Amino acid sequence: MRHVLAGFPTGIALVAAEVDGRIVGLSANSFTSVSLDPPLVSVSFAHTSTSWPVLRRAPRWGVSILGEEQAQVLDELRRPADQRFANLGMTVASGAAFVTGALARLTVELDAEVDAGDHTLTLLRVLELDRDTRQHPLVYFGSGVHRLAR
Repeated sequence: MRHVLAGFPTGIALVAAEVDGRIVGLSANSFTSVSLDPPLVSVSFAHTSTSWPVLRRAPRWGVSILGEEQAQVLDELRRPADQRFANLGMTVASGAAFVTGALARLTVELDAEVDAGDHTLTLLRVLELDRDTRQHPLVYFGSGVHRLAR
């Protein structure tokens, strides 16, 4: 299944929040739009994730959609959870944490959870959003990161 779905290109998002004075979060390529009215998006978290139980405690999360100039962010996100944000430029607003200079930013709060196999599917209510239209996205395809051809 992993091999076949690697043939489906997705964007790359970072979901993060400030919890107990430190930033916690993880990358997600399962991020997707769900509804315009009310504004909802979704993301799935593996039951084995050590970041998800901590992130779940935050009242608001930041979703940063990564642009093509932010490929190095993924290298930092592969580090252990307690070191993941040490070298990243991050901003925090109302507890939601964002990658500085992200292509798009969404402030969200947990709306609903659904147990879905080995993941938890979360529906997130969008509270605020912004997009830098000058940037182009990073694309995850074939188990690697790519830029769009122009």
